[in-house]
Amino acid sequence: MNNPEFNQKTRTHLEHLAEVPRYVPPRLREEDSTFNQAEGNVKLTRQLQGLLNKLSEQNIATILTNIEALYREYSRHDVTTSITSFVIKSISAHSALLDAHVVLHVALISSLYRIIGVEFAAFFVQNAVSSYERHYNTLSSVAANDAIGDSSGKECFNLMVLLSELYNFQVVSCVLIYDIIRHLLSADLTELIVELLLKLLRNSGQQLRQDDPNALKDIVQIVQSKTSEAEKSSNSRTRFMLETLTNLKNNKIKHVTAQQTYGGANERLKKFIAGLGKIRHLMQHDPLRVTLDDLHSAETRGKWWLVGAAWSGDPLVERLDGAKSAPIASDEDTVSSALLILAKKQGMNTDIRRSIFVVLMSSEDYIDACERLTQLSLTEVQQREVVRVLMSCCGNEKFYNPYYAFVCQHLCRTSRSYKITLQFCLWDFLRDLGEASVGGVEVLKGMKNHGDDFQVKDISSTKLHNVANAYAWWVAKDCVTLSIFKPVDFTVLKPQTREFLSHFFRQLFTSSQVSTPILGSDVPSTRIKSSLEEIFIKATRIQALAMGLVYFLTEMKKTSEGEYIRWASGVAIDTLRTGLDIIPAL
Repeated sequence: MNNPEFNQKTRTHLEHLAEVPRYVPPRLREEDSTFNQAEGNVKLTRQLQGLLNKLSEQNIATILTNIEALYREYSRHDVTTSITSFVIKSISAHSALLDAHVVLHVALISSLYRIIGVEFAAFFVQNAVSSYERHYNTLSSVAANDAIGDSSGKECFNLMVLLSELYNFQVVSCVLIYDIIRHLLSADLTELIVELLLKLLRNSGQQLRQDDPNALKDIVQIVQSKTSEAEKSSNSRTRFMLETLTNLKNNKIKHVTAQQTYGGANERLKKFIAGLGKIRHLMQHDPLRVTLDDLHSAETRGKWWLVGAAWSGDPLVERLDGAKSAPIASDEDTVSSALLILAKKQGMNTDIRRSIFVVLMSSEDYIDACERLTQLSLTEVQQREVVRVLMSCCGNEKFYNPYYAFVCQHLCRTSRSYKITLQFCLWDFLRDLGEASVGGVEVLKGMKNHGDDFQVKDISSTKLHNVANAYAWWVAKDCVTLSIFKPVDFTVLKPQTREFLSHFFRQLFTSSQVSTPILGSDVPSTRIKSSLEEIFIKATRIQALAMGLVYFLTEMKKTSEGEYIRWASGVAIDTLRTGLDIIPAL
């Protein structure tokens, strides 16, 4: 029977059935999903391989943008895994690679670390170190005592260059590199280890010295002990490596200029990475402070780069095991730990201040201290902390120690910024003594807004005299001039300030006559009038200051019992009056 209405209903019903999803068994679902995923990975692999094959210094920005787009399109894990695999395979080749090839890929990795985040860099570093150790173990087991051929072991050397450049481009910190060096030195010095160390020192030696000179000193001591034990069997390359390490420690290796580093490409790529923050939002800035132990225990303790992911294990068992296996701490380690504890007690509340404090306390003399402070590579802003730490240490001594004055005197010869900081530190100290009107414009403005909060501190006489002694020496040796007292009103002084200035000028008169500090109350035998005149004539450039000094020194001369102090005060007053060409009515 040909019923049009029936045919239409049947057709509609069949179309509806066709739209209903067909039941697919779980096994077939997994196969279908795996097929689609594999197809997507193949496409991703081809795209990434094409981008990395075209990578150059000129188009690195474009490649970076394209990789960002892939991160938005595909799984982050898949993209990270593919990039890591491609780069490590490309670098760990059987042939010797140009270091410029490694630098270019590391620049890309460093850029992605800042844009994608810590997960990318952590995964890459984990695999890079694992690959390096695998090749190193294979090579060391085969050629422990044999000479390394021209074509063997290139994978290990190429990966060592990769790790050193990851450090140079601030993907990892010096902690990991020093751990790798210590791991190499834990075995006997073979030709392989010597060549790997030389490769690392050539690439990153200067930066390692700047970041942690104390660790470098420890490494040199380890190498020296190993070479002395096997002095007869050591070859020329071993001696050359030791010489390189020693010269690096003593800063006798010339810094490689930008033109020598792959035609300046290294510096240009670093500038490119530094400029990323101006055009993009960056996820990371600082290098990963990961240790070799963190990498080795990632599988058992959890992902070290994720907060809270690492499992602490059984603390009681680990503490007992650690007590059994821990070596006896060396004297230097004990001293460093004690100094860090002392630094915290002294109020050194930042890493910079603690580093400066440890250098000052552990140096052999003021020359050694100045050299080690220079090795910290402090910025101009951070250099101000040196003077503040010096002032704190000087004031906290039970007896005056001229060591701090010598350190600051030497530093003032190298940079004017130290002189400026000395002035500001004195003004801070005078405000602590009660001189509320002393300070710069902004400081005084802030104190007017919070006038009720100003409090006079009770400074001990020991600290007051120590600081006065130090400033007297710095003024006498032209580190600073008497103009640092220009905001002081000498007619209305607080009791503590009057005591400070009286002691300061007595020490200034003494320091002007000697080349080395006189400890105690001894009076110098010499009386060189020109030395005092040279100091005080500079104060006449500021008339108000000169008149204030004349007033204070006149009062001091009247009350002084010592014949030498009266003579020196008279010379100072005459010099100030001559410079002013007036005689104030006092």
